[in-house]
Amino acid sequence: MDQIQAMRVFVRMAESESFSRAAESLAIPRATVSQTLKRLELRLGVRLFERTTRQVRITDEGRLYHQRCVQLLAEMDETDSMFSRQRQQPSGRVRIDMPHSLAREVVIPALPAFYRRYPQMTLVLSANDSTINMQREGVDCVLRAWRMDDDSLVARPLASLPQVTCAAPDYCAAFGRPASLAELNGHQMVGYFSLRSLRLYPLEFMQQEQVVFRMLPARVEVNGADAYIAAARAGLGLIQAPCYTLRSLLARGELVEMLPQTPPPPMPLYIMYPPGRFLAPRIRLVIDWLQTCLDQSPIR
Repeated sequence: MDQIQAMRVFVRMAESESFSRAAESLAIPRATVSQTLKRLELRLGVRLFERTTRQVRITDEGRLYHQRCVQLLAEMDETDSMFSRQRQQPSGRVRIDMPHSLAREVVIPALPAFYRRYPQMTLVLSANDSTINMQREGVDCVLRAWRMDDDSLVARPLASLPQVTCAAPDYCAAFGRPASLAELNGHQMVGYFSLRSLRLYPLEFMQQEQVVFRMLPARVEVNGADAYIAAARAGLGLIQAPCYTLRSLLARGELVEMLPQTPPPPMPLYIMYPPGRFLAPRIRLVIDWLQTCLDQSPIR
């Protein structure tokens, strides 16, 4: 029997002043109560009860121990009930870091419904397209289109977003529209680089269920989705991005889809958070809510 359960047995004995009544109320054998008391007294080095053939009487040391046990057990029960209430009506702050476009297009529009359901919750959103140090920044979870180089984080896949290759009409007028990957020679791309390695990402195309990589010359290199799209609109090269971020620009003719027969592979989304068997209920709630948002979002 563990120490906490032993404390509960002791408290019940002190309140009932009877081995038998304590055993009966706890639904355990009387011998278990007796053995628990003996082990407690041996560990503490004091006698907790004076026992005679007719009665059980708590000692002065027993009264002090009983007072402390009642206090500790009440605090533990309150802690347990606090998390139980959290599951029923979560409260508190959760900080999430995510790309600008997902915050703008998916998460922020869904917040009014979230707050109607969970009025005691507060979400702190930081919009960012680069890798961050979660511990230093005080972030509870991160939403990214890549897995962060941190083996200590749990990476939960959320969704895969369809992507499109496109360029501005001015670019098409100057360089033409390739009909196949073989005709990409002579074209250029807007370079998108990683802040971690400073290397450029190649363009990716699905051809016969295989991913084909193409690295084209880049006259401009950026880091950040908004700058990436702006460079494409300025006619500086081909880009590849999730369809939902480009839908309105394509509809207005400000960008033109290229090579639709060999589209980029879908972009995977991950939510990453520190590991732990007992994740705080408010954080688990937000992670599950983000999953639902993306599952129900038209961006897919």
